[in-house]
Amino acid sequence: MNANRIMSLIAVAQIAFLVSAGPAFAAGGKVYVADEESSTVSVIDTASFKKTGSIPVGKNPHNVQVAPDGKLLWVTNDGEHDKASERPEHEGMPKSEHGTLADAGAVWAIDTATDTVIAKIPVGMHPAHVVVAQEGRLAYVTNGGENTVSVVDISVQRVVKTIPVGASPHGIRISPDNKQAWVANLKGGTISVIDIQTQKQIAQIPVGKGPAQVAFTPDGRLGFVSLSEENQLAVVDPVSRKVIRRVKVGSVPIQIYATPDSKLLLVANQGTRGKPGTSVSIVVVATSKVTATIETERGAHGIVVDRDGRHAFVTNTYANTVSVLDIGERKVIATVPVGRSPNGISVMP
Repeated sequence: MNANRIMSLIAVAQIAFLVSAGPAFAAGGKVYVADEESSTVSVIDTASFKKTGSIPVGKNPHNVQVAPDGKLLWVTNDGEHDKASERPEHEGMPKSEHGTLADAGAVWAIDTATDTVIAKIPVGMHPAHVVVAQEGRLAYVTNGGENTVSVVDISVQRVVKTIPVGASPHGIRISPDNKQAWVANLKGGTISVIDIQTQKQIAQIPVGKGPAQVAFTPDGRLGFVSLSEENQLAVVDPVSRKVIRRVKVGSVPIQIYATPDSKLLLVANQGTRGKPGTSVSIVVVATSKVTATIETERGAHGIVVDRDGRHAFVTNTYANTVSVLDIGERKVIATVPVGRSPNGISVMP
């Protein structure tokens, strides 16, 4: 048996053990950040609000997601660093131009107890976001380069289903009842609705221009999607699958996240590199009104709320920092330097 085969079997065994083991193995008190241009994942301590580590990963890590049980962190990237794109003739070339030189993208698994990479699973081209269903057996990855979602069986460490969706799938979230996955199709102007049981797209919801990320209130009563090309948030009825209202927010809204009590929705307003956004809009769910705007740093992009609903963590893509927000006080209480172009962000459950 060759060395690569042995290492693969070891990784499968490690993942199977972590999935089946009890919650005592889960680490805590960490926020993870995908540093897209540094090819790293930064680790932030939630007690001190300081960066405590940096994990080398593959090329262009875009999004991270801690599994519901906290044992594994998943990160999307464009695979291993290839020598072709690092040659002098490719220096300074936009990623979109030399990306075709690479193989398919990947999703990597990181053991949160040790913050080490334990598995690398090939998926589709240019994967964007990853989520894990609540039972912890399947991961879903949006492949922006080929208009599909890869379904990864975590226990066997491979893709078991590829689901066609809309144009340029980006953000993805699992519904609170664990029955559906909603996908924001960035260039399609729609949300794809995937049935978790059948692993098929069962609907596309027209929403508007530039849908970047979706969200649900934890009580499951409402869904949301950020419309990055309209500077709006669309509120979606999960039953009728229709947009029921729109909310004006900041410039180029990207990631959105609801508080655990389903009362507030936080929206990160990135803006553009030439005119960066520097704010998070706080929307009251009951009224669909923006009641506060918190100033962060340049390029507010990714956002996550901790399990207590006390703090939010925001990646500032153009400032290479993470802002820590006190939601109740409506203010930034810490700013943490991280790697270059921080993008996706996730917190331990």
